[in-house]
Amino acid sequence: MKQVREVIVVEGHYDKNIVSQIVNATIIETSGFGVIKNAEKIALLRKLADKCGIIILTDSDRAGFFIRGRLKDMLGNKNIKHAYIPDIQGCEKRKKISTKEGKLGVEGMSKDAILKALTLAGATFEDSESTSSSSTRITKADLFELGLTGQVNSAQKRRELLKQLDLPSLLPTNGLLDVLNILYSRDEFIDSFQNN
Repeated sequence: MKQVREVIVVEGHYDKNIVSQIVNATIIETSGFGVIKNAEKIALLRKLADKCGIIILTDSDRAGFFIRGRLKDMLGNKNIKHAYIPDIQGCEKRKKISTKEGKLGVEGMSKDAILKALTLAGATFEDSESTSSSSTRITKADLFELGLTGQVNSAQKRRELLKQLDLPSLLPTNGLLDVLNILYSRDEFIDSFQNN
């Protein structure tokens, strides 16, 4: 599985599921149009764009292009790449009827179509072994050691950390781990957390 350096932004859960089976990357859902009014998620996407870049991979229908356009306006064009899937008529397997425009979305694309879209967008493919090794990545064990999971006051400590880092208050632990590994090295994070 190829490692993608940039964060990939998709519309929904099924898109995220398909893309995560094709590439190893941090993938963030917009929750459809929900991202437009979610200031916390927009702030997070700005941080991630500054740190490692973002690839927007939305459906090829009107809604997908609307979400893409709004994200482009809200985030600026700095460190943002656009991946486009082809127009293919059809209906995803999980749906009984096709969309209004009758096109397959990201979830209906083949592995090759998604890899081609990411490649044409200029995705940075990295050798999984050359990217940060597990010893330099922040792990769930580190979060436990720092009292951010599995302890009496873990939830409160996580909320305080999320607020301090200006991250979305509803960011789940796995999402927090992904974001921390983009923003910090393991040593930087542990040092800064212990000094607070």
